[in-house]
Order: sequence, then structure tokens, then C-alpha cells
Amino acid sequence: MSPGKQASQSEAAAPMAAGARLEAMRRRVRLTRLAVWTVIAAGPVALAVAVASTPATVEAATPAKPTAVRTTAAAADPAGYAQVFISAWLRSSADDATTAQARLAQSLAPDVELPHPAGDAQSKPESVTAVRSAQRDTGAWSVTVAAQYADGRLRYYAVPVTADRAGASFAVTGAPGVVAGPGRADVPKSPYGVTVPEGDLASAVGEFLAAYLTGAGEVSRYLAPGVTLTAVSPAPYTALSVEEVLAAEKVPADGTTVHVLARVEARDTDGRWPLAYQLEVTARSGRWEVAALESEAVGDGGVR
Repeated sequence: MSPGKQASQSEAAAPMAAGARLEAMRRRVRLTRLAVWTVIAAGPVALAVAVASTPATVEAATPAKPTAVRTTAAAADPAGYAQVFISAWLRSSADDATTAQARLAQSLAPDVELPHPAGDAQSKPESVTAVRSAQRDTGAWSVTVAAQYADGRLRYYAVPVTADRAGASFAVTGAPGVVAGPGRADVPKSPYGVTVPEGDLASAVGEFLAAYLTGAGEVSRYLAPGVTLTAVSPAPYTALSVEEVLAAEKVPADGTTVHVLARVEARDTDGRWPLAYQLEVTARSGRWEVAALESEAVGDGGVR
């Protein structure tokens, strides 16, 4: 019997079984009442004996308690709030607290004093970006914000922020502090260790990327069956050349797959741009087809 039929019969059998139990219960109650009226007619002594010997047949139905499901609210990361504060704070001055940036900084952190830049100082950053958030305690955070200046300087500020559990409100709890930036992580060895020589595979990769980035041809003609990939639009570059193609494994035979890293140089009216793309390419019927445009590193012959 199929699982669907078994499930249907089980669902149908449940109400029938419940009805049968209810009918049996009613039958016992009727018999008990009949016995009681019979002994009443027989006399008080028989009634007392019957009551003492009659088992309880009806129990009050206790509603099943719903299973309690506990959910833990995700901690609200105040990185964006700290970023907005530092951006406004670095662009404000205590000498003119009426500017839009000064008013914004004070609204985000009323108890934090505004800076006192020199009159001729070029201290306003070009960009401000939150780079790390660390939760110190329940609702207490330290957000590291990087400020980049036009002269190449890069400063990191640690901003103390408090957040409610729902993430609906934040507050900067103290003045920021200049800190050392995050350390540089060790770069793992590239899994692409096999050089792909000029030939069909390198040509297929170059033609696909040219169609993808410059609009030279249809992207679909280079894709494996069932793969959908849309070219960048509008095309950002006017020309593209392949500098190097590396594989993560030995180039396989027909009907198998290889993961490659293509280093290319794209050109437009503003200059030349070194780019890199990770692709999954499949050999089928004597030609190479793109099965995936990957965004993660590959290792051990597979996508991670």
C-alpha cells in the first residue's frame, strides 16, 4: 500500500476510533444509571453498596497544553548607526554647533562633545565605513569605523553604542576613541595551481567573459544546458584580453568539469582594469561550456 493511502486511512481511522470510544463510554454510563435506579428500588442498603462498588467511568477531559516555543531575538548590529555618527561628528565643529552635521551628531549622541578642528584644517574624511562590530554585553557594542581622507590617511574609531533587544533604538554612550585597525589575515594558498595553456579551454573562457563584460556576442552560446546567466548591462567595458587561466585540478576529459580562475584585463575610456573570475567549466561534445560563475574559492576539486 502506498504511503499516501496509508496516511489517508490513518486520518480517517482516527475519528472513527474516537467515536467508538465515546459510544462505549455512553453505553457504560447508561448501564450504571440503570443499575443505580434498580438498587434504589431495592432499598437504601443496596444503593450504598452499589455506589461504593461502581467504578468511575467518566473523566474530565484535560485540554492539551500547547508546546512552548522559545525564540531568541537576533542581536541588532548598530554598525550603521555608529557609521552615521562618526561621519557627522568628524564633519562638525564645536565652534559652530548649528550646522546640519553638528546637529546630527548631537542628536545621535547628546552627551558627546563636538571636536574643535583648526580653521584651516582639511580634516573632513572622504568616506566613512563601519568595518567591525563586537558585542561587549547585553545591548552594549563597540563598533570600529574607518575614516579615509583625501591625502591617503586612514583612521579607525571605536564607537561605544547601546541597542535595545528589538533593534528599534540605539544610542552612542560615549566619545569615540582612535584605535589600531584590524590586522591583516593570512591569505590561504590559492587552489588554482595548474596552468591552462592556450587552446580550446582558454579561448572559451575568454570569449565568454568578453560577451559577459563587453557585449561581444551572446552569453547564452557559451553556457552549458540548463544554465541561465545574464550579461552585465550596460556593458561596462569596450575590450577584454585574457592574461592567464589557472585550473584547480588537471584539465579533465570530455564529459567532466574543471574549476578555473581567469585573470583578464578589461579596458574602457577611463583606463585598463585587472579583473579575475572563477568559473566552473564543463567539457561536452568536444567543446567547453560555462556551468557556473562562482564567487567563492574552490578546493579539493569542488566548490566550497
